[in-house]
Amino acid sequence: MNEKEALVRFGISMPQSLIEQFDAMLVNQGYDNRSEAIRDLVRRALLAPGHIQTDQMAAGTIVMVYDHHISDLPIVLTELQHHYHEEINSTLHTHLNQYQCLEVIVVRGAVGRLRELQQRIQVLKGVSYAELSVTHVDEQGHGGHIHPHGHQHEHDANGGPQHNHSSSSNL
Repeated sequence: MNEKEALVRFGISMPQSLIEQFDAMLVNQGYDNRSEAIRDLVRRALLAPGHIQTDQMAAGTIVMVYDHHISDLPIVLTELQHHYHEEINSTLHTHLNQYQCLEVIVVRGAVGRLRELQQRIQVLKGVSYAELSVTHVDEQGHGGHIHPHGHQHEHDANGGPQHNHSSSSNL
């Protein structure tokens, strides 16, 4: 939330049992008040991939669990990831047990392309879990462009960059 943005007060009605559970969650998670917790819940709900326009630029992760012993699944997954190389910034692969692998793919691009990748992974035989989680939405829309190394830069009226980056991070 922008510090200059005005706060608006409104009332919420909840059953007593629900508010007691909510207050217990606030204590467990370290919130100082209900308002900040509700703001976080709303922010999280607004980042649900189904609520973001397909052409909106976003960053997040695709988490998947799969059985690497299923015929050509590792090869198919690698080929699929190469097809979406412009949207994939990084991957983390770990072995859960003798058969299952967990893979986290850090992605950035148009939400429609990210959803498409997640759905193409999800339907593969041997994939038991695949979920897209959006953690950042580009509030500027399409005003910038994606550089080959994954950074998005906005340009001023003269075509110059509005900001610099000194980190090699892709997000």
